[in-house]
Amino acid sequence: MVESVVIVGASLGGIRAAEALRRSAFSGAITVIGDEAHLPYNRPPLSKHFLASQIELEAIFFPRRSLVSDVSWHVGTRITSADFDEQTLTSAHSDTYSYDSLIIATGLRPKRLRIPGSELWGCFALRTLDDAVELRSALTPESRVVVVGSGFIGCEVAATVRSLGCEVTVIGRDEFPMQRPLGTELAAELMRRNEDHGIRFRMLTRVKQILGEDRVTGVALDDGTTMECNVVVEAVGSQQNTEWLRGNDIDADQGILTDSAMRVLRRDGQAWKNVFAVGDVARFPNKLFGDEASTVEHWNIPTETAKRAAEIIAAGVVGPEALELALSRRFAPIPSFWSDQFDAHLLAYGMLGRADRIKLVHGRVSTECIFGYFHGETLVGVCGIGNRSMVMHYRDQLAQQSGSNGSDPAPFLLTSSRADTPKARQ
Repeated sequence: MVESVVIVGASLGGIRAAEALRRSAFSGAITVIGDEAHLPYNRPPLSKHFLASQIELEAIFFPRRSLVSDVSWHVGTRITSADFDEQTLTSAHSDTYSYDSLIIATGLRPKRLRIPGSELWGCFALRTLDDAVELRSALTPESRVVVVGSGFIGCEVAATVRSLGCEVTVIGRDEFPMQRPLGTELAAELMRRNEDHGIRFRMLTRVKQILGEDRVTGVALDDGTTMECNVVVEAVGSQQNTEWLRGNDIDADQGILTDSAMRVLRRDGQAWKNVFAVGDVARFPNKLFGDEASTVEHWNIPTETAKRAAEIIAAGVVGPEALELALSRRFAPIPSFWSDQFDAHLLAYGMLGRADRIKLVHGRVSTECIFGYFHGETLVGVCGIGNRSMVMHYRDQLAQQSGSNGSDPAPFLLTSSRADTPKARQ
């Protein structure tokens, strides 16, 4: 009997899981534990509007709906270990939490440069609200900024910082920024547009040392040149927060492996019936894109996976038949993301990285355009600059390939009132 759910991660996935549990009429105790000092907030603005202007902190916090007014929030609390057999968690302050079901929503943290000088003041990464506040306080129109990493976060930060009047150079390992997910043609066009706004790019290059004594004064590149700067932003990738799960029988080598119900799998492939992983930290299968399980670091995935985990937990409260029906539901969310860089507004759906062929399917690259991403003859993704309605058309086509709109309509809904759940009847 599930009378308590603990969610580790006060993130988008964490708050959506709590909301979905209550919507599913789960009336047991819900506890959300997060290591940041803040309640859940929206991360995408951190590299965009929040970094660019003096907007109020409250503007990026998710609204606290009355639906979850009885949820217990423990922020500023870091969980350091878990025991799945005993169903307990331990915090850095040696506090112990027990659960009937556990939802893991601990997400990602930035990788950091491990090179000489990376400890100097003036080196920043951007993942949290506190990171953004610290970086913003260091920026002035006279700042010379080097962004190490040419992925989406790096390029968004570069565009935002440039709009503040700073001198900005992006250092990247590939020929063009964002090339790996987008492909050469679209990536080259975005690089051209960003250069038109004054961003400099040093591609096919790496930083081998950060220069300075007490604070950053420049960077040394692997081609033997140096560049003056007083701010370095590290955008060199991310890694899952899974270390606290060591000692349990799971596969967390490249994200926590789950089944399509978001239940964490043991190494023999059997599911932990009461342990779930959601969001960026989960590696799950999606029938829309083949049988291979993968992590998906896109904005909508924490919400979709949190709803799925909550559905399974709530069904288990009702009974075996309801649980079996919920488990049979096809779960195939379509990942989505967007990126704003000056006047270029990108919108993408699907798994662009699964493509072995990329084709311009609409418009002109120099204005508004849409690229299709194909694996063989199968559309696996779409990305467009502008043309939002047409991008949505290709998104619908992507879903229809498998005869579905992404996930099947839920055949199971909890119809009992919250007053009629097992905990309330005691």
